Amino acid sequence: MIFGQDRNELRRMYADAWRKHTGNGVLSPLEAQIAAVIEWHPEYHADVTSDDLTRDYTPDGGKTNPFLHMGLHLSIREQVSTDRPGGIAAVYTMLTTKTGDPHAAEHLMIECLAEVLWTAQNNDAAPDEQQYLERLRQLAR
Repeated sequence: MIFGQDRNELRRMYADAWRKHTGNGVLSPLEAQIAAVIEWHPEYHADVTSDDLTRDYTPDGGKTNPFLHMGLHLSIREQVSTDRPGGIAAVYTMLTTKTGDPHAAEHLMIECLAEVLWTAQNNDAAPDEQQYLERLRQLAR
């Protein structure tokens, strides 16, 4: 696991990576990945630099949880870099070609990942990797 289980620790990791990035500091490879995802999302910059990283983001609050969203980007990147589940790297390449934009391709993949994770959590089961991969392949067609 790349990250720990503590929500506030994870959020501090994002804030620290962004602070280093914007201050031209030296970043670890993981921090560089985090900063790259944050850079893609200017709408979340205020959240990452906020003095209150403990804020709750609830559906009734009307705002997407930026840390969850960026974490899903990082998950997609990890899956693609390790090609797990097998074939996901090829799907990513196809989606990037189809959309012409790696960010747009990741967003399509995030929707599938979030759905598979939600279903697994609802069913108190492990995520179905084959269902996930098949759904991604359908998007790439």
